[in-house]
Amino acid sequence: KIIAQAIQEGKKIDEISKKYIKAFFDDIKKLEIQKGTHHPKATEYVQQMIDAIKKMVDKGFAYEKNGDVFFAVKKIKNYGALSGKNIDELMSGARVEENTEKQFFGDFVLWKKAKPGEPKWKSPWGEGRPGWHTECVVMSQDLLKGTFDIHAGGNDLIFPHHENEIAQAEALTGEPLANYWMHNGFVNIDGEKMSKSLGNFKTVRDILGHYPAEAIRHFYLAKHYRSPIDFSPETIK
Repeated sequence: KIIAQAIQEGKKIDEISKKYIKAFFDDIKKLEIQKGTHHPKATEYVQQMIDAIKKMVDKGFAYEKNGDVFFAVKKIKNYGALSGKNIDELMSGARVEENTEKQFFGDFVLWKKAKPGEPKWKSPWGEGRPGWHTECVVMSQDLLKGTFDIHAGGNDLIFPHHENEIAQAEALTGEPLANYWMHNGFVNIDGEKMSKSLGNFKTVRDILGHYPAEAIRHFYLAKHYRSPIDFSPETIK
């Protein structure tokens, strides 16, 4: 999405990134949310990602085909354990990119060969860029030094993102990625999931223009984190 936005606006990718990074930190400051200990950038970890991908290839968990590198999910015995489904069930409900280079349709990309107009780095498989599932694993392994306690995220990340993170961590270290997984429900607008495609999207700064930060914080805390929460002006009032 960052690449597409940069092309659309005729700007450099780091310009787009810096704009939204600043917006994020401005918003959490207004909401009185403390910063994390680390806020790593994926572009600062590309060499470590290349090293990790090479290690997975060398260990037989991944393979290269025409400049792309894929993770072989069938090499992981418990792939799908987080979501409690088998591979075929998971794939039937997921948006999987069509790629005829894969050995198995559920294999996911670790390294993408370069396309015109996209950022690229040199690697043993040619110029390209890492897949986004690999970014999270490499950064967390570097900063948290192995298995950590709590991994959080939205319900929509359970598959494929979190399953793919787990698979890579186990392939690289033989250890679990995290001990506990906490997945939060969605914010709904009038009973429908908030999304740009539905046109019912509201930003933090939109809402902060009408309501105090304390009210917004209390709104989120008033419901269990795993449950969806319905946003409406009446509820906030």
